[in-house]
Amino acid sequence: MGDWFTIERLDGDTFAISEYRHWEETHCYLLLGTERALLIDTGLGVADIGAVVRTVTRLPMTVVTTHVHWDHIGGHGCFDTIAVHEQEQDWLDGRFPLPPQVVRQNLTAKPCAFPAGFDPERYRVFQGRPQIVFRDGTQFELGGRTVTVIHTPGHSPGHCCFYEPERGFLYAGDLIYEGCLDAFYPTTDPALFFRSVQRIGRMDVKRVLPGHHRLDIPATRIGEVEAAFRQLDRDGKLKQGGGIFDFCSFQIHI
Repeated sequence: MGDWFTIERLDGDTFAISEYRHWEETHCYLLLGTERALLIDTGLGVADIGAVVRTVTRLPMTVVTTHVHWDHIGGHGCFDTIAVHEQEQDWLDGRFPLPPQVVRQNLTAKPCAFPAGFDPERYRVFQGRPQIVFRDGTQFELGGRTVTVIHTPGHSPGHCCFYEPERGFLYAGDLIYEGCLDAFYPTTDPALFFRSVQRIGRMDVKRVLPGHHRLDIPATRIGEVEAAFRQLDRDGKLKQGGGIFDFCSFQIHI
């Protein structure tokens, strides 16, 4: 399973752990402080991300969750300390909003050479009780490094970004990436999504680190996504059922 993940060093103590072999192309982020490490999301859960993380660091580890969707919590069971936003605690703790067969359909929606020994038919979404429940403004101190929770609902009720003001890094989850931004599920809210993008647009972001696809997207993408939502709002299209709107480098599905 060792070749399933790709590890990329973003700076001296920040790593992207990616699953490029799957169509979701998920990214998790490992942040090292002097005393603790923080892992933002754990991906699909088709291979042991815990073993991969241990090749990088043996620091005490906290896993934080951008949002409780199956492709971001798959490896949570590899770790002892899991944190989630208060609005999605129940989703993690036994009330995941999608039935297993729908998740498996999404997992196998496109051809994929899964790791040897992995059986998609036996795939289950991680469910478990978090050790930490956070809210907007919660800070995680790693030792010489502070990461702040920014509650950014819209893609899901408890969706959060994580922000490092000293570096200008924004770990954006499913709020900003190159691809199709989804606000069409019953549990999404296009208007809240727009307000969340507006909020991070007012922050000093030097680098956007997305939850999926290309890592090298510019920080200016935030303004582009905000302008796209503003146009949809102005045209009266910011409501579910509108379809997929193409803005060249990304799409918005509402």
